[in-house]
Amino acid sequence: MDSIIVTGNGPLKGQIPIAGAKNACLTLMPATLLSDEPLTLTNAPRLSDIKTMSALLESLGAEVSQLQDGQVLVMSSHALSSHVADYDIVRKMRASILVLGPMLARDGHAVVSLPGGCAIGARPVDLHLRALEAMGAELELKEGYVHAKARNGLKGGTVEFPLVSVGATENALMAATLAKGTTVLKNAAREPEIVDLADCLRRMGAQIEGDGTGTITIQGVDRLGGATHPVVPDRIELGTYMLAPAICGGEVECLGGRIDLVGAFCEKLDAAGIDVSETEKGIKVSRKNGRVKSVDVTTEPFPGFPTDLQAQMMALMCTAEGTSVLEEKIFENRFMHAPELMRMGANIDVHGGTATVTGVERLKGAPVMATDLRASVSLILAGLAAEGETIVNRVYHLDRGYESVEEKLGNVGARIERVSGQ
Repeated sequence: MDSIIVTGNGPLKGQIPIAGAKNACLTLMPATLLSDEPLTLTNAPRLSDIKTMSALLESLGAEVSQLQDGQVLVMSSHALSSHVADYDIVRKMRASILVLGPMLARDGHAVVSLPGGCAIGARPVDLHLRALEAMGAELELKEGYVHAKARNGLKGGTVEFPLVSVGATENALMAATLAKGTTVLKNAAREPEIVDLADCLRRMGAQIEGDGTGTITIQGVDRLGGATHPVVPDRIELGTYMLAPAICGGEVECLGGRIDLVGAFCEKLDAAGIDVSETEKGIKVSRKNGRVKSVDVTTEPFPGFPTDLQAQMMALMCTAEGTSVLEEKIFENRFMHAPELMRMGANIDVHGGTATVTGVERLKGAPVMATDLRASVSLILAGLAAEGETIVNRVYHLDRGYESVEEKLGNVGARIERVSGQ
């Protein structure tokens, strides 16, 4: 397995381009299953998860082509040859469950394996299934697969989510576009990725109102057509690279970044003493003098502080002045990076869903192990601010969500390299 070696090298300076959002692209790709006409996505990120979703779509009979070095995806589902999403592919990535709603809506049947992904909690799919049942789907769980049928097509209905779920909102939203009648999604997720999906579906001919709010209304149509759609910038990659100069000093401009995508996160950076400003090309972040201040963080659904930036924010708090409390309310078991940060000298006390971090003057490099996607990049960020060399092992998680991380950080002055495993 590959490892990444980071050596603390002082302040950073330069520009980092922000890729299209992984979580948005993984949601947009299954939308091709709703139409027999081509769907083209621009600004697509070049990640292993995108390859996995491409393989899944191709296993169903869809055609997927990568143009412009993978930044443009052209997909066509004019002749599906299968409605079975096999375990061998689905187990690699939780977003695979998003093929269920589109296949069921278009053809009235689907068989999809229960998904896998990062080990950061149970993250059950029951909310996805409840939503489809509210639209008339007949569901049965057998031998690890969801067997779904809608003998006379899906029908509009009211779906009230007991908990805010991004994935369940996305699955229900896609399914509802071809359901007969009107579907109302209540307590729907409001993330930018939901709005991006709705924008794409409207380009394909869907009738959707209320995306970005807690209530989304969809009027079903008989068919959807093709479209070309740009993937929204990745707000998690954006927040991650905004933290790089915050942690080790300097000034970095994140090209393509938008403050509206990371508003709650920017408020915490401001409270910590980090300068954040919009530019013509994106967002500029700088920290020039002294230690950052400790701030408390509670993860919440959008527009609150993102759970996918919690690990990275913890890395910043490890060297902040004072004590901070990070409360994780989205996923259980998401502090697995804390023991690894403690190997680098961090002072962290974890109790259940709360981590108390008392800042230290300086972290020290050490061999550490990545336990999930966001944890892996938090250890790299910590290494930027550490004394000596940090070796981050098991970085295959990293490649699921960050493209060219060594190049992007290296171009602004970081000492970082990837070493191939034996």
